[in-house]
Amino acid sequence: MPLVQMQPRPTTADPVHSTTADATDMTGPQVWHDMTVEVALSVTAAAGTGHLVLRDEDGQYVGLVTRARLAAVRDSHGYTDRIRLSDITDSAGPSVEHGGGPAVLGLAG
Repeated sequence: MPLVQMQPRPTTADPVHSTTADATDMTGPQVWHDMTVEVALSVTAAAGTGHLVLRDEDGQYVGLVTRARLAAVRDSHGYTDRIRLSDITDSAGPSVEHGGGPAVLGLAG
């Protein structure tokens, strides 16, 4: 399985996790949520996009992460090059940014 999928998936492929708001969010580069922040920043730069669509190990949509959020994590005091996208998700749910806006995020301790 490729780590980055550049084609958007159809919005009907994930009816359990998909909402109307998600349908508009599912375009753009799709990456696994265990990718490191540093690699994710490189992918957004190479793709010329402002966000990445996150997928879990089963290929299910789990949210979005913006380039600005990735840069903020990288520039934070607790950053290491081992932090993965799954480490910066909200403990209340799987989404990094879901629907219309960002979730409350922090580095896992």
